Amino acid sequence: MERDELADFLRRRREAIRPAEVGIADSPRRRTKGLRREEVAMLAGMSVDYVVRLEQGRSSQPSTQLLGALARSLRLSDDERDHLFHLAGHRPPPADGVARLARAGLMRMLDLLGDTPALVLSDLGEVLAQNRAALLLMGDHTGLSGDRRYVVHRWFTDPAARAVCPPEEQEYHARQLVADLRAAVGRRSGDSTVAGLVDRLQAASADFRRLWAEHEVAVRRADRKTFLRPGVGRLLMDCETLVTPDRGQQLLVLTPADAETRERLDLLRVLGTQQFPTGQTVPPVR
Repeated sequence: MERDELADFLRRRREAIRPAEVGIADSPRRRTKGLRREEVAMLAGMSVDYVVRLEQGRSSQPSTQLLGALARSLRLSDDERDHLFHLAGHRPPPADGVARLARAGLMRMLDLLGDTPALVLSDLGEVLAQNRAALLLMGDHTGLSGDRRYVVHRWFTDPAARAVCPPEEQEYHARQLVADLRAAVGRRSGDSTVAGLVDRLQAASADFRRLWAEHEVAVRRADRKTFLRPGVGRLLMDCETLVTPDRGQQLLVLTPADAETRERLDLLRVLGTQQFPTGQTVPPVR
């Protein structure tokens, strides 16, 4: 681990970012060059003290999870992210496969979308990043480990994952998840990660086995989905999926499908602001 080089790199990247680039309001009275350490800590979900120690070269070796959070918060390019991992004494995450970070360009799009819920997913449905509007709509799905990273695995093994979906839509949604996974398996033939996920799902869920046996295939692009949100009610959202050229990552953008949902989204933002002050992580919807 190269502490001094790591400290210098993190400090310079923090100072190079304008607050507006990460969705933080700027002000003419602002004296700090770039982001404040407190703001980096808030975005990365770590303590301010640890950010200070990193920038002063006094920290212990950061974990790969913390490095990933810092890379997202500082909007690092793929090359900058790899450099960050090398300086910290870790092997960078693979350029392809499941264990990846959201691409810098997609992270910037999340920021630009502002109050429109949006998230970045891997081709297997791992949530790599969410903006605040998506956090308020569906809860925090980043930072999960093991098979819980994948939406399809949570859907078939955790009843709480289905609680945000009306009962009458659950069969349709389950079929979509399985058909999309089947398409991913076809694209990534021979990939042990994908094959292992399917095997574990078949062992864990009779519903998954039933749907998997039907061999339906469909890539999710556009859709309409109802979310059940405590304190707000039903939100009918149009879901548009934009994929990168290599189909490795997806940008999912959700917009209100009617005027009533638009009003309820406004209410959700107000409730979220009151309930979850800046710097706190919004808990998953239960």
